[in-house]
Amino acid sequence: MPLTTAPTPDDVIAAAARLKGSAHRTPVLHSSTADRLLGAQLFFKCESLQRTGSFKFRGAFNALSQLNAEQRRRGVLAFSAGNHAQAVALAARLLDIPAVVFMPEDASTSKMAATRHYGAQVVTYDRYTTDREALSRQFAQERGMTLVPPSEHAQVIAGQGTAALELFEEVPNLDFLFVGVGGGGLLAGSVLAAQAKAPQCTVVGVEPEAGNDAQQSLRAGQIVQIAPPHTIADGARAQSLGTLVFGLIQHQVQNIVTVSDLQLLHALRFFAERMKIVVEPTGALAIAGARHGGLDIQGKRVGIMISGGNVDMARYARFLAD
Repeated sequence: MPLTTAPTPDDVIAAAARLKGSAHRTPVLHSSTADRLLGAQLFFKCESLQRTGSFKFRGAFNALSQLNAEQRRRGVLAFSAGNHAQAVALAARLLDIPAVVFMPEDASTSKMAATRHYGAQVVTYDRYTTDREALSRQFAQERGMTLVPPSEHAQVIAGQGTAALELFEEVPNLDFLFVGVGGGGLLAGSVLAAQAKAPQCTVVGVEPEAGNDAQQSLRAGQIVQIAPPHTIADGARAQSLGTLVFGLIQHQVQNIVTVSDLQLLHALRFFAERMKIVVEPTGALAIAGARHGGLDIQGKRVGIMISGGNVDMARYARFLAD
């Protein structure tokens, strides 16, 4: 499927079948304490327990598994701050495909180490002075490799949407689904899953205050690009949405809310202390948005997408101590 062709709800259903036996069907957890705090029934989809520690594996494997023999021989190239990097690296290893990943030089050391451990070649760049997409396109063209971006790819989006599809299948009649937004692929895939399984559900995006390019874009009716944001949510430091993702979000998402880094820290502590799970800051966007985003969810059935749990342990300790 060309990158410019928007995926459909049927593509998400097809991706779910393709991922069966390769991706984990992650658990949905419940917290009575969270219910009392927010006055709603909350259902936490734990993609922090997915292979490579995030939902990104779904999109990467779905995309790579559809490459032809020549594309597999030449290899794949990706750019990512960490979670997509690890996802592409593992998917490529499982499918016996060479992989190169461009990562910012200030990326999490644990995510960079894991990407190498899964077998990919890591090339670093300065995120504040380098256009990672232009660099990646040039490198891929020179090497004849297939570029697999973290969000702006139809089959990546379809694969990522399978996380929400599973949640809708397991927990019917959700009123809201809160989804963190970085590049927007998970949000775009989630709205496709909602069309397929839960058309009554309102899907809400959540961004860090410092990195609200998607919120600005939705309000402006066109893609807005921002400077590289400074936020602890390192998976949500995208400067703009892609045209494919924006097209899906613009027509299907009514609201994108923002949260502060302090609110994310509080969410991390809640997950650690009350639910005994490790969640990275980006993975905590959804619960922070449900609690602080200003939407009336009282008495509602609310899905919370925990998108990832990859965080450097030394940094995580500082988050919990602050």
